[in-house]
Amino acid sequence: MKVERRYYVYIMASRSVNLYTGITGSIFRRALEHKSGKVEGFTKRYNINRLVYYETFKYVGSAIAREKQIKAWTRAKRIELIKSLNPTWQDLAEGWGEKTELQIPRSARDDNELNQDQDKDKDVGARRA
Repeated sequence: MKVERRYYVYIMASRSVNLYTGITGSIFRRALEHKSGKVEGFTKRYNINRLVYYETFKYVGSAIAREKQIKAWTRAKRIELIKSLNPTWQDLAEGWGEKTELQIPRSARDDNELNQDQDKDKDVGARRA
């Protein structure tokens, strides 16, 4: 089965609202690279580490054309684009790559039999009293 590729045009921002527009085949990997400072140059120098906007494309040519279009825009127009979908400038990649613990509902856990046995003991004790 062939895996369908996706391409992303994204905008990263610093706290002081310096903007960077780029293209990638893996938004997850690229956002983490920006956040960790692995991307040398402009984004590292200005601490541009918050993903504030992205679009997904099926064809790389379409993504490249869109990136060029956005880069040609004025700063004000790029800010309006971000605000249209992310008015609070939330970091869309917040928490990506961090270790998470699974939160399994009590009814779905493997140790549920143990919990049921404890409940039965409580019922027996209540009947004795």
